[in-house]
Amino acid sequence: MKIKIFALILIATILSACSYKFSGASTTGLKTVVVRVFENNAPLVVPTLSNQITESLKTRIRNQTKLIISPTGEGDASFEGRITGYDIKPVALQNSATPTSGANRLTITVSVKYKNNIKEHEKESFEESFTKYFDFPISGAPIQTLLPGAIENINKQLSEDIFNRAFAQW
Repeated sequence: MKIKIFALILIATILSACSYKFSGASTTGLKTVVVRVFENNAPLVVPTLSNQITESLKTRIRNQTKLIISPTGEGDASFEGRITGYDIKPVALQNSATPTSGANRLTITVSVKYKNNIKEHEKESFEESFTKYFDFPISGAPIQTLLPGAIENINKQLSEDIFNRAFAQW
């Protein structure tokens, strides 16, 4: 009986010491993070894009880590960024008497500076650009009705790439 109790306690101790994060994120030593609003420096400006990208990154951090997002000041880590590109171009040209586009491609580029203020992890800081695109068909609907979905899709991809670069070292 004592052996069974000892084995049960040993197994419980081992299992409580082991953990796995499905996000692959490592926030060792970090407790707080500051995410500053991304400036919109793109030649073509969408007024809400800056806030959408910022909030998308904050949401990913909230959902995949235990970090506290500090509204101001300095945290254990910080993100700041600029939207440097926002572009819509025709793609998938169709063969006809007058060549027309079968789809449009929305491309968004952001430049991100991540700073890890924990002395042992300062080397994880980076400054780099991330670019994502989304192709959407020309379906007769006005482009303005298709853009919100395309922007949301790109924001998810960008926030995932930025998050993985900062916390999963991908």
